[in-house]
Amino acid sequence: MGPIKVGVSLHPQHTTVERLREAWRRADELGADSIWTWDHFFPLYGDTDGPHFEAYTLLAAAAVDTSRATVGAMVTCNSYRNPQLLADMARTLDHLSGGRFILGIGAGWFERDHDAYGYEFGTAMDRLAHLAVALPKIASRLAELDPPPVQAKLPLLIGGGGEKVTLRLVAEHADAWNGFGPPASFARKNAVLDEWCATVGRDPASIERTVLIDHDELDEAPEFLEAGATHLIASTGFERPTGEPFDLTGLERFLARRVTWTIRLGCAGAASSPIPTP
Repeated sequence: MGPIKVGVSLHPQHTTVERLREAWRRADELGADSIWTWDHFFPLYGDTDGPHFEAYTLLAAAAVDTSRATVGAMVTCNSYRNPQLLADMARTLDHLSGGRFILGIGAGWFERDHDAYGYEFGTAMDRLAHLAVALPKIASRLAELDPPPVQAKLPLLIGGGGEKVTLRLVAEHADAWNGFGPPASFARKNAVLDEWCATVGRDPASIERTVLIDHDELDEAPEFLEAGATHLIASTGFERPTGEPFDLTGLERFLARRVTWTIRLGCAGAASSPIPTP
């Protein structure tokens, strides 16, 4: 197996552009494998009417401010952008980053965003159906763009844990899947994804398994690895927990332990031997 990857998600709320740029530059310098932000229009915690920034314009800045880590949205809401346009935006970001962009996408879930910006919210099944239609359109447009993406295959990550539809779409279309805790839930959905891969004739090893880990779950990183994750992403919010705008201690802990974790997983297997705690 390859080395365990570690990344960080920077929440674009209750902060400034200057602080965000400082945070992703610092994460890149520390050696993060990936840097993410979310795709929303309002804060998700704290003062929900407080300061907030849009994802894709931030990603353009992150692409040129960094030089090592991949960058992407965790995850893009399919409802907010025409899929043809999104493909072109992703291609452009891939060029801005020198081939380090990952297109993370999902069906969307935050009703306030949809209502305030005039997007139809509908039902969860409606949004999943729209995502299923959009994914081939994105792939088709990426294949037609001139110039093409820097990467021969621009990576597609799908986020979500729906076992009947979302994980089937991952097996059919994605290069990576992002799930959430707790570890037991991640393990179950990881196994369901493997089952969908068998159904559609996909090698399950061809899909990277990422997990977004909130600050109160950092100590559970070994359990997520045992559950099948290969890419740990520390979720970092404003003024949590130290009073600093962005606390990167979770990322630093993951970076310090990833070699040990990789060796243990490579030698013993994720399910057969306990993984050392951070």
